[in-house]
Amino acid sequence: MNNYPFSYDPKQPFVTQASDWIADVFYEILPEAGFEIRDEQIYMAFQLERAYSEKATIFAEAGVGTGKTLVYLLYAINYARYTRKPAIIACADESLIEQLVKPEGDIAKLARYLDLTIDARLGKSPHQYICLNKLDDARGSLEDGDLYQEIYQGLPDFVHSPVTMQSFYPYGNRKDYSDLNDEQWNKIGWDVFQDCLVCSRRHRCGQTLSRDHYRKSTDLIICSHDFYMEHVWTYEARKREGQLPLLPEHSSVVFDEGHLLETAAQKALTYKLNHAVFDGILSRLLQGEIRESLAVAIDEASMQSEHLFSLIDQYSVRIPASDRKEIVWNEELLREIARFRGMIDAIEEELVYESGVYSLDSYQLKIVEEHLEMIQLALGLFKQQNQFISWVMEDKEGITLVIMPKWVKQVLKEQVFSRQMPVVFSSATLSVNGDFRYIADSLGIENSLDFTVQSPYDYENQMRVATSSLDNDADYSQKIGIAVRMLQQSEGRTLILFPSKEELNLFKQHMEPQAGQFAFRFLYEGDSEISHLIGEFQNDETSTLGAVTLWEGLDIPGPSLSHVIVWSLPFPSRDPVFAAKRRDASNAFEEVDMPYMLLRLRQGAGRLIRTRGDRGTITIFGQELKDEKVRESVIQSLPQGVSIQLIDR
Repeated sequence: MNNYPFSYDPKQPFVTQASDWIADVFYEILPEAGFEIRDEQIYMAFQLERAYSEKATIFAEAGVGTGKTLVYLLYAINYARYTRKPAIIACADESLIEQLVKPEGDIAKLARYLDLTIDARLGKSPHQYICLNKLDDARGSLEDGDLYQEIYQGLPDFVHSPVTMQSFYPYGNRKDYSDLNDEQWNKIGWDVFQDCLVCSRRHRCGQTLSRDHYRKSTDLIICSHDFYMEHVWTYEARKREGQLPLLPEHSSVVFDEGHLLETAAQKALTYKLNHAVFDGILSRLLQGEIRESLAVAIDEASMQSEHLFSLIDQYSVRIPASDRKEIVWNEELLREIARFRGMIDAIEEELVYESGVYSLDSYQLKIVEEHLEMIQLALGLFKQQNQFISWVMEDKEGITLVIMPKWVKQVLKEQVFSRQMPVVFSSATLSVNGDFRYIADSLGIENSLDFTVQSPYDYENQMRVATSSLDNDADYSQKIGIAVRMLQQSEGRTLILFPSKEELNLFKQHMEPQAGQFAFRFLYEGDSEISHLIGEFQNDETSTLGAVTLWEGLDIPGPSLSHVIVWSLPFPSRDPVFAAKRRDASNAFEEVDMPYMLLRLRQGAGRLIRTRGDRGTITIFGQELKDEKVRESVIQSLPQGVSIQLIDR
């Protein structure tokens, strides 16, 4: 039986034969089905042929409308079948995943028009699933307890009783509960402090069942950047613990919207420490009979943990327009951290003796040792002040210390880019002024291929741009007035992109009292599950959607999206991650702020024109536009030929 959609000759190079067939797809098969022939796709196909032949990393910068997704999917599927290992398609976020796998998406198109059976399975991040233990806690709460009880009763029977499952039955996905807002979901969704290893219900958990299912895919596994980087970061630890890695061995990786990978890598490589969690870890040791010296060491470490987190809270200050707090480091804090590490050392020494006398459950002991090792690794970063980034997050459960290695280059180089495997970065925005070094340097990529193909759309006649340099604070009411006038002109049909949740919430608070005055409704990210929200926006043609995370990947052709408002130029925030980058740059504004902003702005502008028939306006607000150099850079980043109008009144 031929596993490929073409006649394969084992005497000839496989990738060359696959490339010839892919060319036929774009020159003959798809045009016969009514698709437009795109030279950009043919060019991209021949560029990817080299990357797959050489097992190289390639930056594939292809403008909106070039059909880049179809090209990389065809190579990934064929190469997966040749190597008998699935390909990984890693998207920047969950909304991009939904765009790829929806019934009318690109995978479905290929299957239908090429008569292919494509085995594509979703590998969603853990936080996209219900945690059964958190659900139990939420059911007993005074607030929304009935809502969570209804969710519990709607779970499959095998969750509640030990009946045998006959086949895979997915459940507990965030998308299944689209009406929950983010705050409601966070009360029942998995989080990093859940100890799945010792959970008695993990074999009936939706997350675990989904993992068993997607690992068996033969063609494609679709996941997020975050999830892929979590796989990389936990690979060795999971093997040590006798667990399977999050993802199976794979043949190639495609990073869709690959310019966002560094952020995902840093997020995955973070450590999160919390006093309550540390106390819970130590309590495992107290469940059996232990020696007095170990009990004393545990008690002292617990008190030191409480004292340390109290100090961290005392020396933390809130960062404007962020949910993070910056730690003001001093000698007292560093001294108490060193003291805390010493107390953990003492516990670890006691556990060495304890393991020899077999007084503790071996499995529980192993779990505790793994946790303590992780804590020591995290706290060990404080010995080198320039090698880490840290901040504090706070909720009703207390504060959490977040520690991130400053550089992720070495980890990525060793565990991703040094492997003999094709790696494709795909996006409309990978370069800055035609140079790919900004992204390559940030990821530690030393050798790579690259190319750029422009969008085929006639932006000069399809798009117009309006700009305003109003100051956010002094002229906010005037800015709102301009936005309202523009919204009324477009009769809704608008995507408003905000650089932060704080700016979105401020706009929402300002507009909600007068929302009834408009002939269209406002939707806001966070009010429901993201793919459900996107569907509402697309189907309700005159609605307006405010979002923070939809600068990339949103694909809504037609009149439902005829206007994009960039509420503020998307310069990076003042949080500790970008603060560290700025400190290490010789010219922070030119090397960090401007490249990030321009890449993000180009992505946001790319949401407007999705087909040759689309028309619309982009409105860009930004007080920085008063700077002639910034304004010129913004104009140069936009498609050539578009008309630009200043609208400060």
